[in-house]
Amino acid sequence: MVFEIPALTQEECEKIITAEYLCRIAFHGEKYPYLAPFLYVWQNNHIYFLSANYGAKIKYFRENPLVVVEIEQTVPDLSRCRFVTLYGRLREIQANEEKKTIRRAFVSLIQEKNLSKNIIAALGHNPEENLDALETEGRSLVWKLDEVDRVSELQFGNAAR
Repeated sequence: MVFEIPALTQEECEKIITAEYLCRIAFHGEKYPYLAPFLYVWQNNHIYFLSANYGAKIKYFRENPLVVVEIEQTVPDLSRCRFVTLYGRLREIQANEEKKTIRRAFVSLIQEKNLSKNIIAALGHNPEENLDALETEGRSLVWKLDEVDRVSELQFGNAAR
């Protein structure tokens, strides 16, 4: 007998998205998909990402902005796991005020979650720099997940947290 994994409700998916802050994005690669970890923030019912403005992900984004974003919520012993996968299009934010707002949200996320300043190295900054440089200097691209046309989810174990 095959055990069927129960689906999550839309509300449960939104709770996972708003509670977490780390995800993986799969880009169309050359031969294989290109998978990269990203911090994200949830603002105005959208997921935003910061990206250093160099590396393979930039090339793949420019060639094809269609991506898959996977967010997971687990406990250390993996007795409970929930996953939300979103299929959509990344869009680079051009408006300076929107970029500033999102960058400010990332600074707040790092402070509120007490994350190591080493994380800003992934965004093109030296960890010795003041965290505010993330907001005031434009060394990172701001991306927004748009046109989400499919969401899949799964959970196993007692998913109550």
